[in-house]
Formats: sequence, structure tokens, C-alpha cells
Amino acid sequence: MIAVIFAIISGISMSVQGVFDTRLSEKIGLWEATVLIQGSALILALLITFFFGKGSYSNLKSINKLYLLGGVLGVIITFTVIKSIGSLGATYAIGIILIAQLIAAALIDAFGLFGSERLTFHLKDILGVSIMLIGIVVFKWNR
Repeated sequence: MIAVIFAIISGISMSVQGVFDTRLSEKIGLWEATVLIQGSALILALLITFFFGKGSYSNLKSINKLYLLGGVLGVIITFTVIKSIGSLGATYAIGIILIAQLIAAALIDAFGLFGSERLTFHLKDILGVSIMLIGIVVFKWNR
């Protein structure tokens, strides 16, 4: 149950963050906002790591170096969320983002990419994503 609560908190946080980041970028500029956003995240992560971290950076030697691109993806995510919310509005943009996330996650699981356990997808799973896509089209229809 705690994982479901974390997922809900994550979803709410992503939506609120996207709007906050967009409003910030409208006032100070997109790349300036990105620096502040990523910089504040770095400071908070450093503080949390200092007080609560239990891992070891020495394990970096043994990981797939592709996984180090998470920070780069963070900048891409910040930029694209700001641009999409600024152009489409929060509901429409985040709806598309959620569908893209779901499809990407399904592909990762279906093919067992990046060390993930391979999962089997059924017609009902594809139907669920299709209904979400139709929902986005209906939502935006004649707006």
C-alpha cells in the first residue's frame, strides 16, 4: 500500500512541479528556471544524502554507464514539461505526458529493457492505454 501512496504523491508532485516550473520560466526565462530547479534539487539531494544516505559511490564502477544519464534526462524533462504546459495548458500537456510515460514504461517492461523484469501484456492492457489516448482526444476536441 505504501508504494501506491508514493505513486500518488509522485503524480501530484509532478503535476504541481510542472506548473510551478512553467510559471517560474515565464518570469525569469526557461534556462534560468531550469538552473534554479536543478540547482535546488541538487542542494536538497545533497542534504538528504548527508544526513540519511546509506549507499556507496564506490559501486559506480560496476554499473552500466548509461544509467548516469538520469541527470541529463532531468534537464530534458524540465525543459519539455515547461514548453508543453506553456503551450498546451496543464491538463492537456500532463495527460499527454502520462500516456507517453505509460507507453514507455510498457515497452521497458515488455522487452525487459535496462535490467527490468520482462512482463507479458494482454489485450486488456493495450485497451486501457487506447482508452486513455481516446480520452485525451475527446478532452481536447473543439477547444
